[in-house]
Amino acid sequence: MAARTIWKGAISFGLVHIPVGLHTATTESGVDFDWLDKRSMDPVGYKRINKRTGKEIDKDNIVKGVEYEDGKYVIVSPDEIADAYPRTTQTIEIQQFVDATDVSFVYLERPYYVAPINKGQKVYALLRDTLAKTGKIGIAKVVIQTKQHLAALIPSGDALVLNLMRWGDEVKSVEGLDLPKAGAKNMTPSASELKMAKMLVEDMSGQWDPEQYQDEFKAAVMGLVEKKARAGKTETVIEPQEESPTYADNVIDLTELLQRSLKGGKGGSKAPSSAGKAGNGAAKKAAKSAAKKTAAKKTTAKSTGSAGKASGKTAAKTASKARKAA
Repeated sequence: MAARTIWKGAISFGLVHIPVGLHTATTESGVDFDWLDKRSMDPVGYKRINKRTGKEIDKDNIVKGVEYEDGKYVIVSPDEIADAYPRTTQTIEIQQFVDATDVSFVYLERPYYVAPINKGQKVYALLRDTLAKTGKIGIAKVVIQTKQHLAALIPSGDALVLNLMRWGDEVKSVEGLDLPKAGAKNMTPSASELKMAKMLVEDMSGQWDPEQYQDEFKAAVMGLVEKKARAGKTETVIEPQEESPTYADNVIDLTELLQRSLKGGKGGSKAPSSAGKAGNGAAKKAAKSAAKKTAAKKTTAKSTGSAGKASGKTAAKTASKARKAA
């Protein structure tokens, strides 16, 4: 079965566009505990509760506010939220190439596999191999479902991986932590200590095999579930069906710009902002209509969201899908 494409667009750097699609690179592996009404085995869903009165309120009486001081909020309307959304360009726009070793793992958040489409294999391979041989990764910006992300484009075997990143202000400083200073004389190990530590590390070293590590809690719980299921200790739960999300498909194939770039087209570190805008003109016009529709749909969906706490399968799955989409 072909892998499901969740996003289509293009990698852009200088005058070069590589048409690509994104595919999920991870899956949730934890145990999904659902909340059920023990009297009827019905799923427990959302409730919009006024936290002061404890009473349920209608969705039409819910507005969105941002707390700027303790207890003080600024109300933001759906139209204002829609205007603030970044415009969808269907482009992974590389801002800069940096040494892979310069980016700490703490900034990496969620990986996606990037695969070429529309005859973009050759240029895709060129970028992948160039990054691998130079030890560089691409730092890019991309909009996925109205949310802008910082991302790292990283070569990994035959694939390019787009790893969504945390923004700089989302990563805390290590200041205030009681950490031993690197190279401090009073922390320098003796020769014998260093030798024994190296021997221990070498003794515990081996080839990385992700299949070697399993979620023991999940295995224990699912073993219990299987045992109870075989014993006939099951309940039937009827759940409402949910529609699958749709994704934009307006891809502009501009791979022919590769030859122009290699024959003297303007490039360099400043190229993405100027050349990228010129190369993306047609794509932006083609995507403008879809962007407005997408923003309008997201605004409507967000404005009718729950103000209460999630409790139950519907809430859990909705939150999970939102995290995956992001």
